[in-house]
Amino acid sequence: MSMVDLGMVKKVDIAGDHVTVRVALTVAGCPLRAEITERVTAALMPLEGVARVDVDMTIMTDDERAAVRRRMEESRGASGTAPPGQRLGHEEGRVNPFMSPSSPTRVLGISSGKGGVGKSSVAVNLAVALARRGREVGILDADVYGFSVPKMMGIHHDPVVIDDMVVPPVAHGVKVISIGFFVGDDQPVMWRGPMLHKALEQFLVDVYWGDLDYLLVDMPPGTGDVALSMAQYLPRSEVFVVTTPQPAAQRVAQRTAFMARKVNLPLRGVIENMSWFTGDDGKRYEIFGRGGGAQLAESLGVSLLARVPLVPALREGGDVGLPVTVSDPNGETSSAFTAMAEAVEGMKRSRVFSPELQVI
Repeated sequence: MSMVDLGMVKKVDIAGDHVTVRVALTVAGCPLRAEITERVTAALMPLEGVARVDVDMTIMTDDERAAVRRRMEESRGASGTAPPGQRLGHEEGRVNPFMSPSSPTRVLGISSGKGGVGKSSVAVNLAVALARRGREVGILDADVYGFSVPKMMGIHHDPVVIDDMVVPPVAHGVKVISIGFFVGDDQPVMWRGPMLHKALEQFLVDVYWGDLDYLLVDMPPGTGDVALSMAQYLPRSEVFVVTTPQPAAQRVAQRTAFMARKVNLPLRGVIENMSWFTGDDGKRYEIFGRGGGAQLAESLGVSLLARVPLVPALREGGDVGLPVTVSDPNGETSSAFTAMAEAVEGMKRSRVFSPELQVI
């Protein structure tokens, strides 16, 4: 929903070539203040006859905030009592919008057998590549112990909370939610399975995602609790396995693929990261070996979706919050992610759900 749909735009005054927009923020310390000003200005300045835009901020009343919450719930079909298959936890009416047969969202689980293969970098840059194709995209950073997506996306402010509904920050056209917004960078997350389960549940039902085309889930490495929770909460997920060319990494990566099949999640493809490094002499150096991605894809009976080269800009972008698909959109690595996004879009949904086909 837009700011207008949510009732945040209260007034627009036009005096010659000067436009003043009054916007009602949900809370006094809203972290999106600067972003809203930037977006409103960017939307109005290109219009013919507009030479100056001012954004006047005010604060919503309690009734206005409640009305915004109702609009968000209604827009995602969360009003009333949730059907049994969509309820989470023990509270009536808590809806998981991604389980609805009418949900337009494809859920892509980006997984790996172990850490250090660049899974989060792949998730972030694939999300940006899809967003650059005009799609509505979100990332759920489910790597609770090793969360890194907010930093990689350059997000330095917290989500907005309206009552108990969380509005995720947006960077590079992608909505992001992560446990990293709720704990300090130096604070270890020491949770057992039930806490992880609850966190994933809240990221699904308490976050206003809107109508996404794609929700990418950056899964923790391995085959632990979060992967099991994902199978329960996001049964329509499509799993993509990230590996490096190294045969040893390929053998570990296949375990997460086997687990996906055990919990009845369709495996859609393999992504080989760090495939080669191109030196100043123009020669390709296969630092981490060769053939691991193709070998894994063949053994699993799926496609090798892409081979992503290793470039310093990919690592540097993750450190400074500027994904390589943004900093170098026409480079060799970005081209690999663009091709990856095209391949994902070219795939049909692995499962088709119809509300008319229900077991009574």
